[in-house]
Amino acid sequence: MKLVISIVNSDDARGLLDQLIGRGFRATVISTTGGFLREGNTTVFIGTDDERVDEVLRIIRQSCHTRVQYVSPLPPIMEPGELYTPNPIEVQIGGATVFVLDVERFEHY
Repeated sequence: MKLVISIVNSDDARGLLDQLIGRGFRATVISTTGGFLREGNTTVFIGTDDERVDEVLRIIRQSCHTRVQYVSPLPPIMEPGELYTPNPIEVQIGGATVFVLDVERFEHY
């Protein structure tokens, strides 16, 4: 038995859950925040048999895509009267961070 923990962009979470549930997987979801932009993520916990881990990973890979977002950097500490014009920087968001853990014991009531 394995526990797959996947941290995904909140924009991708609904599609991922639909795909997982459609293929017979159970999932527990919690809202999380983190990363460079401190934006909302979704952490998905999926318990599965060892032989279905590759299927779960394939679903995650197909459902969670990276994309580009432009953000304005924080202004540096400046003296009064100085002018700072930030240039937006390009950052990559989305995708998934996945952990696969061994489960010693599993019970469902």
